[in-house]
Amino acid sequence: MARENEILDRLGERYGKDLHTQLEHENIEQLFVAVFLSPQCTDRQVNNVTKELFSRFRSFRDYANADIRVLKRYLRGLNYYKTKARNLKESCGMLVNEFGGKVPRSIDELTRMPGIGRKVANVILEEGYGICEGIAVDTHCGRVARRLGLSRHKDPYKVEKDLMRRFEKGLWCEVSNHFIELGRDVCTARVKKCEGCVLNDICPSSTAYR
Repeated sequence: MARENEILDRLGERYGKDLHTQLEHENIEQLFVAVFLSPQCTDRQVNNVTKELFSRFRSFRDYANADIRVLKRYLRGLNYYKTKARNLKESCGMLVNEFGGKVPRSIDELTRMPGIGRKVANVILEEGYGICEGIAVDTHCGRVARRLGLSRHKDPYKVEKDLMRRFEKGLWCEVSNHFIELGRDVCTARVKKCEGCVLNDICPSSTAYR
């Protein structure tokens, strides 16, 4: 794991150790909703929508009891907003009826809810409770993992399993946060800015020295 530790050490020096989601929230209830709405959207899209959403809906019970047409109107700025509105309403109903209005502390419980996969569950647990039960693999994390030669898969679940095998459990939260930051900064989908990457001499995909 020497190379893996070197990767995280360099990324930590470049981007800082204490990285967190850019989704705006004031409590774990808002965090749950923001992360729930985030798939296939940018953080900016979600933050623009939740500004008004959070002023109208204050609790999971509010979402569970909401008129679905009203909820859809609030979520119109998001991709797949109709599906997200239905799933959010149903999931918040489960939170109220099965979990006493509290966000569960395990991936298995969270992924029972419609609209929640492992990536969303991992972010909720990490940001809300400091629990690293897995590695949140979004498009940035998956792309960086493949370019670094840490996984050959495109399926997020398979990428997560590869990364979990390669990194110590105590580092799992760092892996996701730093890979996402690198993917947003220089290891982008359109252009690899390898000259400005702190990993360019140990990355098999680097073009900096070719």
